[in-house]
Amino acid sequence: MLRQFLFKQKGASSKGDFQKAKNTTIKLSEQRIIEIKEYEEKYFLKDEIPELVGIDLYKKYKNQLEVDFPNYRTGNQWKLKAKGWVGYIPVNSHICLKLNPKIPIKNIFGMLEYAYTIKSFKFLEGIINCDSVKDFYSQLAYLLCQKLLERCRRGLYKNYLHKSEQLTYSRGRLDIEETIKNPWNVKFRCHYQEQTTDIVENRILLWTVYIIGRSGLCSEKVSSTVRRAFHALQGFVTLQICSSKDCIGINYNSLNQDYELLHNLSRLFLDNSVPTHEKGEHISLPFLVDMARLYELFIAEWLKVNLPKNLMLKYQERIDIVKSLYFKTDLVVYESLTSIPRFIIDTKYKNTASVSSDDVAQVIAYAVSKNCKEAILLYPTLLKQPLNQYVGDIRIRSLTFSLNDDFEYAGNTFLNELFSEHIE
Repeated sequence: MLRQFLFKQKGASSKGDFQKAKNTTIKLSEQRIIEIKEYEEKYFLKDEIPELVGIDLYKKYKNQLEVDFPNYRTGNQWKLKAKGWVGYIPVNSHICLKLNPKIPIKNIFGMLEYAYTIKSFKFLEGIINCDSVKDFYSQLAYLLCQKLLERCRRGLYKNYLHKSEQLTYSRGRLDIEETIKNPWNVKFRCHYQEQTTDIVENRILLWTVYIIGRSGLCSEKVSSTVRRAFHALQGFVTLQICSSKDCIGINYNSLNQDYELLHNLSRLFLDNSVPTHEKGEHISLPFLVDMARLYELFIAEWLKVNLPKNLMLKYQERIDIVKSLYFKTDLVVYESLTSIPRFIIDTKYKNTASVSSDDVAQVIAYAVSKNCKEAILLYPTLLKQPLNQYVGDIRIRSLTFSLNDDFEYAGNTFLNELFSEHIE
């Protein structure tokens, strides 16, 4: 059985275009998968990992992995420790690093559904039965491309773009001033609107399909669907680098309402597909989920849906202190009518048994800057040494939104504790 890596980036041309995609194949039987669980330390014999692979991991993936080279302290073995990331790192054509989650795999999917606001779509229900992040990625890619092909059959969304060109005929609004200044010019400077499919709404989709094709994580069947989606868009849309930020703030109407789902799915892929550091040809891209950021996004979206009606949430709010100095809070809960801050919530996706003094100092600083009397440090697991004390007139607590339980049960438990008046 062959894994198809659909697209190979040759680098951008002077016009920002990319060379057309072409196929390469690598035999799965030739690829070795190294597995490590999140926050786990694991040792490997010196001969199990080539030195160049170890150097690559050390240089490129410091945020995701701690790498100790074979030495006296490690018993002349490789020592790898996974940090708070989950996913796949295709180191080269022969070795792939798999970072497994410490929580149930189905809860990773549930968090992604909440974080990217795709939970309400019924067609996702079958994905929850996937038993790995790779299967989830592949199935979600298939659904995105199927929805995209359906939209292509109905016709891509078009919009009007402003253009200014020198034409041999008059079109739109004639630039009278330039015409008077250059009466000998047989062409006219015209300003006009042109309806086109080559707009950011569609460029996001083409770039996402391109990234999926290069991931190497899709099955053979899904790869075929990804290719079809890519070619369906390619003739109408420019291949241009897009980021997950491009998926935010788009205005939807009756003509492009279905694009909201497509862009939410695209944002998921773009957020978690990590570019490698080399330039030129790449076989594939890592797919890595930053669990700390996902936990923060998940909590934000869950609270937006489940907070009492008299409260509202602001996410990643900027608090200016002085010029060029500001805080960015994770979550601030306000009273809806008065806009008085009720809770500052700082999410802490950590492998810890107790609250750190640095975390306490940080959340208190947030609370003081907002004149808020309740500061919350929120963890995914119950701490052995929880905190519920006053620092000055600010109450600071450690609470839990468990990722090992049913989310609705865990969330309701968290809300009950949040509104509790009990002081130790």
